[in-house]
This record gives sequence, C-alpha cells and structure tokens, in this order.
Amino acid sequence: MLFSLVAALRPRLVRVSLVEASRATLGALVGILLAGLITRAAMGEGSVAPMLIAPMGASAVLLFAAPSSPLAQPWSILAGNCIAAAIGVTIAGLVGDPILAAALALSLAIGAMLATQSLHPPSGAVALTAVLGGPAVLELGYGFVFWPVAVNSLLLVVAAMVFNRLTGRAYPTVPVKAADDSVRTGLLDVQPTDVEAVLRQYDEIVNVTPEVLEHLLEQAQIRAFQRSAGQLACASIMSPVAATVLPTTPVRTIWALMQRAELRALPVVDRHGGLVGIISRTDFFVAHLVDQRGKVKKWQIGFPRLRAHDLMSRNVQSALPETLVSKLVSPMVDQGLHQIPIVDASNRVVGMVSQADLLSGLFRSGFERVAEFPKQPQSIGDVSLSSAPA
Repeated sequence: MLFSLVAALRPRLVRVSLVEASRATLGALVGILLAGLITRAAMGEGSVAPMLIAPMGASAVLLFAAPSSPLAQPWSILAGNCIAAAIGVTIAGLVGDPILAAALALSLAIGAMLATQSLHPPSGAVALTAVLGGPAVLELGYGFVFWPVAVNSLLLVVAAMVFNRLTGRAYPTVPVKAADDSVRTGLLDVQPTDVEAVLRQYDEIVNVTPEVLEHLLEQAQIRAFQRSAGQLACASIMSPVAATVLPTTPVRTIWALMQRAELRALPVVDRHGGLVGIISRTDFFVAHLVDQRGKVKKWQIGFPRLRAHDLMSRNVQSALPETLVSKLVSPMVDQGLHQIPIVDASNRVVGMVSQADLLSGLFRSGFERVAEFPKQPQSIGDVSLSSAPA
C-alpha cells in the first residue's frame, strides 16, 4: 500500500545519463560559486547586504539542470526575480503583519510575472525573502532589488550561458523559424499553430516551449514511421523522374519547367545520366532570382546567363532503390529535404522520393514492393522529360 502511494505521487521524470547529471551538478557548482565570489568582491567584506540569497539555489537548478525550460530563460530569471523583489519590498513597507505581507507579496508576484511572461518559480521565494529576510534586508529597502537580487541573477545567467554552451546545451533557447513551414510539419502534418492551439486549450503552464514540444513530436513520428515501415525499400515508393537537366541548362529554362510542371526540385545529370547535383525552388529564392509569387525579379539582368551549375547543390543526398525508406525520414524532416534522388549502382537517376511519397508509402496497405523500376526518360536537348505526370 505504501509503495503504491509513493509510486502514485512520484513524478514521471525522464531519466538522464550520468554524463548529463554530472554536467548539471558541475554547472550549479560553478554558477553559484562565481556569483557568490564576484558579488563578495564587488560589495566588500564589510557589506551588510547578503552576498547570496537562498532563491538563487532554486534558480541554479533550472538554469543548469533544465536550461531549455521556458521558466529558465534569461527574461524569466532577470525580470521575474527583480519584479518579485520590488513587490516584496513594497508590501513589507505597507503591511505590518509579516504573514499577511508574505502571502500578499507572493500572490502579487505571481500575477505580475504571468502578466509580463516572466514566470520563474524561485522568484516566489525572492518575494518572501524581501518580506521575511530580517533587519538586513529591510534596511536595504529597494536597494535589495539591485543588491543582491539583480546582481546575483545576472551573474547566474551569464554563467549559465557560458557553461551550457561549452557543454553542448543551447542556452538561452531561441525559437527558430523555419524558412519553409512545410519543413517542420512532421510526417502527420502537425503545424506550429496546431501545437500552440493545443497548449492554449490546455490552459495550464507547461514546462516546455512550443518549439521543443513540436520537435519532440516530430522525433516521435520518425520513430513510429521507422517501426511501421519495417523493410520497405525506396523502390516501392519512388516516383518516376519527371525531368532531369544538364549542368549547362539555362536557369530560366529550368524555372519555366518547374512552374509548368509544378516541380519542387530537378536532378542535374551529366551527359551519361549520372547524378551531379540537384536544383530546387529554394535555390531560386535564396539567390533572390524570383519572388514569393514565383515571378522573376526584373532587376536580375543576369538571370538569362545563369546555368544550372551556378545554382545547383552539389552535395546531394541520394539513395539506392534497395535503401530502406526509414533511412530517408530523418534527413527529409530534420534537414527539410523535399526530394531525394534514387540512383542505381552506376549513379544514374532512376526515381525520386518526395515527402508525399513517404506518406503514401507509410499508409499503403501491404507495403508491396515494386518489381520493376520506372522507365528511363527520353532526352530532349538539354532537358530530359519522361512521359510520366509530374
């Protein structure tokens, strides 16, 4: 009975490796030690102000053990701690009863942090410290907000930035907006707006950012796909090659073909059909040759002279027909590759796998293999076209 009760009350935290636990432990040691030593050196031995306050220990737990948490970001610790300290000092001067003052300071600090999106749990202890910290804190008044709260918080944040970066953890966590939202939709087409809508519907503080949650969902989908796909090979899901181009093909010809056939990318091959590169719509956008509506920019007077080799990506990720489809999932989701060429043993392009092909392959009943490869396209000048629809 007792064991069942303990199991029910214990949180289901994900176990981390010994290396990660050691990293967080060492980080907290370094952060608190530096904050204390620097504060003591700046304030002097005879200062009546405390050099470190207890809530900084709780802040260190978040900064070094959970640096990706939205509650551990620089704005949360700096603004949250300073707001809570200012509220605590104010309430301590207005309310004589320490218990009532503590309750008011804590509740108002939570409301202010939620309003300013600076929620930081240790800041609640900062508010209580401002009220119950004794004569030394009361004597400081609003100076307590600066010494030691703001100084301790800033030193901890700087230490966390340096230490986490040096040990392979991104801090602060900066949301990254993908250039193309379809890169981050995942295999089940989960959009960032879907994640945000679910979090709003949940209507509770979740200790994870929408970006991290979305990434976790994508990684879970990848693992589910790999488990479901089993031994499915690229030959079973690849589409025929709609067209190929030579390195010397004018880019205006390539863009016109992409527009007409609604293609996202084209393989670039040599005279023998060997894959040498790939050119995509993104290459045109990155080079500022076309606008978001697909119109060629008039000021690009050099556009007619550019060739495929001027624009194409040479480091092409390709696969063999017998390559397992599960091997393509990670590069297509994580790196945003919309198309991956499928080549034979001679490096000749025999098909293309798109993100849509991945989805259809996953849900295709039976996962039946395709026995024959698509027919090779017939060459027409510099552009090679097949009879298959795009």
